[in-house]
Amino acid sequence: MKILIIRFSSIGDIVLTTPVIRVLKTQLDSAEIHYATKKQFSSIFQENPYIDKMHYLQDSLPDLVRELRQENFDYIIDLHNNLRTRIIKLLLGVQSSGFDKLNFQKWLMVNLKVNKLPSVHIVDRYLDAAKSLGIKNDSLGLDYFIPEKDEIPQDWLPESHRSGYVVYAIGGQHATKKLPLNRMIELCAKIKRPIILLGGKEDAATGDAIKLYFEKQGVSLAVQTMIYNACGTCNLNQSASIVKNATHVFTHDTGLMHIAAAFKREVISIWGNTIPDFGMYPYRTKFTVLENNHIGCRPCSKIGYAQCPKGHFDCMNKIVFDFELPNQ
Repeated sequence: MKILIIRFSSIGDIVLTTPVIRVLKTQLDSAEIHYATKKQFSSIFQENPYIDKMHYLQDSLPDLVRELRQENFDYIIDLHNNLRTRIIKLLLGVQSSGFDKLNFQKWLMVNLKVNKLPSVHIVDRYLDAAKSLGIKNDSLGLDYFIPEKDEIPQDWLPESHRSGYVVYAIGGQHATKKLPLNRMIELCAKIKRPIILLGGKEDAATGDAIKLYFEKQGVSLAVQTMIYNACGTCNLNQSASIVKNATHVFTHDTGLMHIAAAFKREVISIWGNTIPDFGMYPYRTKFTVLENNHIGCRPCSKIGYAQCPKGHFDCMNKIVFDFELPNQ
């Protein structure tokens, strides 16, 4: 049976589809699994042993449709459920299923603060989209496979971080998903461990500011907090390698949170304008949620904004860092 899975973006959402890929390949006899996504996310699947062939959306949807039509799929599992994926299913004309994005329930929660969201993780909703094929959740969690060339050797790290470190993923797709700089510094001061900051090139300046703050403090404050800023220096798989070897991972609502869950790292997840109730909290790993539930405007979006719509940003400015790390 030749099956096509579709999920175009983004990093976290794609990682969350990996249990579907695995159970289809391992539970169905002679299943041939194809996956369609955007080209920029190809590295996520570079070493995935459960995928037989990848297809990429680049500049032209018609080009992708022509490529997919040649495969003569038996079934399509649509884990994106947007206009483009509906067009693909219509043009290919084969049996398909999709998942409920819960857009109405999310609208109620964002706009009226009426919670009709089911207590079901999005991974389980993804798996429900394929249940007609007879698959079951194998309870093994998420997958992430790192190419050998992207494994970070221990001697790449500063000596201060080689005997153990915490990761803080400071990035986020939207500003309202990220702590402001002063609160990032406050969080790092409380962690009091060697910390590796991870993020994209756009986060490098913030990482430098955090590092500089602690260098200026010297021994007067949080002497055990030692910052190594790796933002913008690693590709996604290299960042995943650093996450895999961390003792704990602090992260905003972002893709590295789900990569950390794939490696069963203990996650401390930090939530601003979005909420875990949307169903995208860390999956099948130990985690702590840090969020401010004492304001009436949250959630203000199911995605995020460039700045707080109310101007106060209390979801992040007044969040309490209520966590304890075990003694080293």
